Amino acid sequence: MANAAIPPDDPNRTLVHARPDDPSLDHVAIAGGTYTILVSGEQTAGRYCLIGMRVPPGGGPPPHRHDFEEMFTLLEGAVEFTIREQRTTVRAGETINIPANAPHFFRNSFDQPARMLCMCAPAGQDEYFVRVGDAVDGPTAAPPALTGEEQAERQNRAATLAADYRTELLIP
Repeated sequence: MANAAIPPDDPNRTLVHARPDDPSLDHVAIAGGTYTILVSGEQTAGRYCLIGMRVPPGGGPPPHRHDFEEMFTLLEGAVEFTIREQRTTVRAGETINIPANAPHFFRNSFDQPARMLCMCAPAGQDEYFVRVGDAVDGPTAAPPALTGEEQAERQNRAATLAADYRTELLIP
């Protein structure tokens, strides 16, 4: 795009400084882990969101796809990602980008917890997680123990809200 004009500065948008110990952050238990909304779509005018994820052994979402890009950077541990039925292991220090619309899921198949950052562009996944997950007290809080009925209710809520957040759950 040669000679494209840069829009003027928007003084209504402010600096966002994400601090994981900020008590105003949303922490939610979802997909067996605890996710922290570090930078929300509201703070970026919908351009992206940044989510800190703690994924215990065995944790991870079911197969799904969505119409936005999703990038993961592993900070600690390792996680297996399956994209279009191809499995790859991502380890601490590595980054993986999931193309929009690609069927995928991830699972911590290892015996150590994993910690990663997830950026979604554009934003929206942050709101979905807050609406679907259970609020917890902090980034290291354990997910609540749910009854079978409560687990089914969370799965139904996730399925019901998925389309509103440009997501399709690929659960048989």
